[in-house]
Amino acid sequence: LDYRLLWDRDVTPKTKTHIYHAIVKSTITYAAETWCLKAKTVAKLNSTEMDFWRRSARISRKDKIRNNIIKQKMNVTRSLLDDIKTKQLQWYGHVQRMEEGRLPKEVMKWRPPGRRKRGRPKLTWAEGIRGLMGEKGLMEEDWNDRSNWRKKII
Repeated sequence: LDYRLLWDRDVTPKTKTHIYHAIVKSTITYAAETWCLKAKTVAKLNSTEMDFWRRSARISRKDKIRNNIIKQKMNVTRSLLDDIKTKQLQWYGHVQRMEEGRLPKEVMKWRPPGRRKRGRPKLTWAEGIRGLMGEKGLMEEDWNDRSNWRKKII
């Protein structure tokens, strides 16, 4: 992506938003369903997203304008992180509804044998999903009702 395009006055904010959804967001969130969202990853995603919107709005960081004001100016309704969390919950529900014996379901249930290393255990993908479900007020068996699950995760 050529950054000159984002600073260009002739390109409308609506076109820049279309570029974001078509190229930037789809590239950044490729295979995001399987990511373990750690604090460092979240910070990088937020800064990358705001860098795009800041450049699109033609606002320098030196101007010291808050992110929420820039998002309002560019009519941003959902953040990149919200979309990733939704994708992860969609994938989780999809795999849980699969019949037993399917490879993705088997992989999700698999636990490595042996002992873990000393120290604080690393956050697993499943623990992250359980945290997301807690944020959205979802219960473990809610994924059985597909339409209700989709309404709750968005």
